[in-house]
Amino acid sequence: MPNNKNNQKDQLKQRFEAQKVAFLAEPYPSADKRIAQLTLLESALKANTPALKTALDLDFTNRSHWETELAEIMPTLQAIGYSKKRIKDWMKPSKRHVGLLFKPAKAWVHYQPLGVVGIVVPWNYPIFLALGPLVTALASGNRGMIKLSEYTPATNQVIKQLVESVFSSDEVAVIEGDVELSAAFSALPFDHLIFTGSTAIGRHVMSSAAKNLTPVTLELGGKSPAILTPEYPIETAVERILFGKTLNAGQTCIAPDYLFCHENQLATLVEIFKKTYQKMYPNFYSNPDVTGIITENHRVRLMTLKADAEHGGGTVFSMVSDSSSMVSDSAHTEGQANHRRMPLHLVLNPDLESSIMQEEIFGPLLPILTYTHLDQVVEHINQKPRPLALYLFSDDPKIQERFLLRTHSGGVCINDTLLHVAQDDLPFGGIGDSGIGHYHGHEGFLRLSHSRSVFKKGRINSTKLSYPPYRYWPLRLLQRFFGSGR
Repeated sequence: MPNNKNNQKDQLKQRFEAQKVAFLAEPYPSADKRIAQLTLLESALKANTPALKTALDLDFTNRSHWETELAEIMPTLQAIGYSKKRIKDWMKPSKRHVGLLFKPAKAWVHYQPLGVVGIVVPWNYPIFLALGPLVTALASGNRGMIKLSEYTPATNQVIKQLVESVFSSDEVAVIEGDVELSAAFSALPFDHLIFTGSTAIGRHVMSSAAKNLTPVTLELGGKSPAILTPEYPIETAVERILFGKTLNAGQTCIAPDYLFCHENQLATLVEIFKKTYQKMYPNFYSNPDVTGIITENHRVRLMTLKADAEHGGGTVFSMVSDSSSMVSDSAHTEGQANHRRMPLHLVLNPDLESSIMQEEIFGPLLPILTYTHLDQVVEHINQKPRPLALYLFSDDPKIQERFLLRTHSGGVCINDTLLHVAQDDLPFGGIGDSGIGHYHGHEGFLRLSHSRSVFKKGRINSTKLSYPPYRYWPLRLLQRFFGSGR
């Protein structure tokens, strides 16, 4: 086993070195080359979509094919199309102003590819979070190495075949392996490293990258709050919150982690949640639209969070019937154990010090906290680490402005959930504990390019007036128009 590990690490280094050599041989791919690469990727993704859906179904024990289409395939294809249309404009030099003192001259910014970009992929959206960053890397003229999660072996094989059918390994390389290989991957001297995952692992990744002074983009997570204000229609809010919380069984970094509602709305809110949930997911345990928890260990972790919240005084409501819930929670009989399905549970007013209010949930548990005044909500959010997303349900412009000006989060979605991440023309990223940097759309292009400043001087040299030996009258003239003598 140690020899095998060493061989994997040696191969990893060899692939990295091969990409570095290849990049130096072609340090500035043309726009046509970049567009052609994305077109090939687009075709390969379309051709492999059925296989990817089947593979994800295996990895999750059940993964809704429509969720895979909506949350993985469509956003990736959309990102490819968006980038292809704009690459030529993004690559154009950006003209900049030249001060009168330095004329005649020109100044501009030239957008230069960085080199080799590392991409560390989590298990929850293995297609979109592998190919999405790759789209940005290729649009920026870079080469890419993708480290896939060990939790999605079936999907990994399809992604690997897909990539290898389009690219040589010195253009794009796909890496598989365990935690130890992930650490070795993060320690490579990439020109940029993109990591998507937990805040705790993100700290280790950033520490490894710092040894090589590798710049990083960290897409992390945290506890993203949703806030329901009294004037907003409860039915509409519940429908949209449920979509965000139940997509991929809540295993989404920007899923609403907990919800605030006014204390007078709580009882009504619970009833509407249950009614709407059962309408969205009838016959829960045989419904093909229900996605399973990725591993049994993750399911046990979620059940432990729920039990801890109950012991701490929180009131727990399952969104399916009691008999169905009992089958799920025991879930060790033949046939049921392989599904790892877990219905949504509401957890009302849990202890703020309980695990469910301290850890990112990443599953179908939704704590609901009540408030009397919205200032209490703002204060609570500001006392916690800055979240990746904030979801406000309000039609009141003054309330919207209050949350936009007085809270911090990676992104904000007003009167919906999740959909801001699907907007290619919006930057996506965290702040503080929820991440560093962006990689979507134009901001992604800029993130994975070096903004190289260029200054070009003309034949006439007005700056010569400031050369030594220093003379009184030229310097006084310069001081009069450009310096402290004004």
